[in-house]
Amino acid sequence: NALVLKRTIATTPERLFDAWTKPEQISKWWDPSGRELVECIIELKQGGILRLVNAGQEDHPFEGHYREIVRPEKIIFDAMGAEGSVLFIKDGDKTHLNVTIKCSSKEQLEQFVLRGIGTGTALSIDNLEEFLKNNS
Repeated sequence: NALVLKRTIATTPERLFDAWTKPEQISKWWDPSGRELVECIIELKQGGILRLVNAGQEDHPFEGHYREIVRPEKIIFDAMGAEGSVLFIKDGDKTHLNVTIKCSSKEQLEQFVLRGIGTGTALSIDNLEEFLKNNS
């Protein structure tokens, strides 16, 4: 019951980790449409708040809490009734990025697919790669 996205990116795990955890960076690439977030709150600690708001989606923020943070290896959080994990695996001068959205049920997974969560996340990762190229 999971959506899994994998990408290999030509950067370090530290750089990717920062892009996922620093408000001034994640706010530039998170929205699948490429627009800057209208709100970005990150309390990078166990139990800390994660709140990301896309323009035009103020009534439907992406929000949750961090469960585990190991810099620069992984981030695990709860959001939208699911568990998210982001793994950063070093491979020479590249990093394998593994993003998993583990749903609580088959029905929840089906709803996430219908809502375009997988497609939106893939577009966000495209934005992340572009952000890293332009801000190295």
